[in-house]
Amino acid sequence: MPLTPLDIHNKEFGRRLRGYDEDEVNEFLDQVIKDYETIIRENKELQNQILNMQEKLNHFSNIEETLSKTIIVAQEAADEVRSNAKKEAQLIIKEAEKNADRIINDSLSKSRKVSVEVEELKKQASIFRARFRTLVEAQLELLSQDDWRTLDPGQHSELEQLSRG
Repeated sequence: MPLTPLDIHNKEFGRRLRGYDEDEVNEFLDQVIKDYETIIRENKELQNQILNMQEKLNHFSNIEETLSKTIIVAQEAADEVRSNAKKEAQLIIKEAEKNADRIINDSLSKSRKVSVEVEELKKQASIFRARFRTLVEAQLELLSQDDWRTLDPGQHSELEQLSRG
């Protein structure tokens, strides 16, 4: 058990002949008591500071642990958001590709229809030209005849058919 300032103060020494000067010893003991009390007080203050520092360390350790968990949760959330964004982007790309394919197929289909219609119109134009040429040739033949009144009734009906047709 450590000495207390009171133990030092109450310590009595035996007297002998030719011993130390009692006043000098008492002064020295008073100085030792005073220094010892100061050291004890400083020691208690340091212990209190250690306790405070330990509490702060525990507090900061808890904060660090909480922050670590928060960072992990944030990273997981960011990974999930990134993953969802990739999936959504892939779905958008697939949808866009489907739409592009549909648009291309529709355009090709319309292009084929227009091409068929153009060919049909060319055929009709060719037929019309041939009929018109026949009609014009028949009319020229009529014009080249001297007498128009002598027309054959059969020819007249043939001309009407050509002009209608």
